[in-house]
Amino acid sequence: MRAVVCRELGPPDIHRIEQVPSPVLTPDGIRIQVKSSALSFANLLVMEGKHQNTPPLPFTPGTEIAGFVTEVATGTETSLKIGDRVCAGLSNGGFAEEAVVPAANVFPIPDVLDFPSATQFPTIYATAYAALDWRARMQPGEVLLVHAAAGASGLAAVQIGKAMGAQVIATAGSPGKCAIALEYGADHVIDYRATDFRKAVLTLTDGRGADVIFDPVGGDVFDKSLRCIAPLGRIIPMGFASGDIPTIPANLVLVKNVDVIGIYWGFYMAWGKTQADAATRRKVRSMFEAMFRLVEDGKLSPITDSILPLDDFAKGLNRLTERSVIGKVVIAP
Repeated sequence: MRAVVCRELGPPDIHRIEQVPSPVLTPDGIRIQVKSSALSFANLLVMEGKHQNTPPLPFTPGTEIAGFVTEVATGTETSLKIGDRVCAGLSNGGFAEEAVVPAANVFPIPDVLDFPSATQFPTIYATAYAALDWRARMQPGEVLLVHAAAGASGLAAVQIGKAMGAQVIATAGSPGKCAIALEYGADHVIDYRATDFRKAVLTLTDGRGADVIFDPVGGDVFDKSLRCIAPLGRIIPMGFASGDIPTIPANLVLVKNVDVIGIYWGFYMAWGKTQADAATRRKVRSMFEAMFRLVEDGKLSPITDSILPLDDFAKGLNRLTERSVIGKVVIAP
């Protein structure tokens, strides 16, 4: 099969596509013919050796795929069968024509969901859902502030927040991106390049601030967010697209009774050294069923920015650094 192979750590342009053996079917594994694989900032970090889950060299990157089941290991506890349309989350190996994934991390997708859109659920939508529901315990009527709301993670949080009954304030970096966030469910949008979002959020909330803040950016955005968060608010630093990991001022956390909440989706998928018990596995599967019901109800609709051939994987990854992507860039092996 053809796959992207990283034989040294570095930027996308130094890596190559090679002919490699198909992955070996594991005892609990499901083989998937990959039709779509999503690109992410996490992929860039892994390929550069800057991610906590960077595997030993050589490796094939890619963590979010969708396609057809082509083989199921004998004795695997699953209802999936050959020919089923699925999405899957894996620690690596997604930039390839085939992948083998533990059955617990493979999920059947509804007929209304195409493969490029489906790639966003194993990590992007799952992380947003778990962050807002499991970790932040967000309630209907609360104010949710979503940063980078035209990116894949931000759009997922906007849509899931609306589905949960929140009042959503979204920030983005251009009028066009703000229009996308508004179209996909935000109640209010703020162009952070033209307006001080801290002042705008406080104005929109009569000085109270946001109850929950979803921050995939970090850096100065996180610092300003702590200054427009409501008392008893919860802030979720779930990514650092700015490249700057902020330091948390404990005095602000103390004075406002604020919760700073981590979310690492790999914990629930048992990536790296983590393990997920049976109860966690059931909780994850139940969440995917809930998300796909929202898809069928028209409440969740991922945006695919572009679909590129496998040969253009480096071009797609480089686009992520340009801040021009709306939704997800996907490759089709």
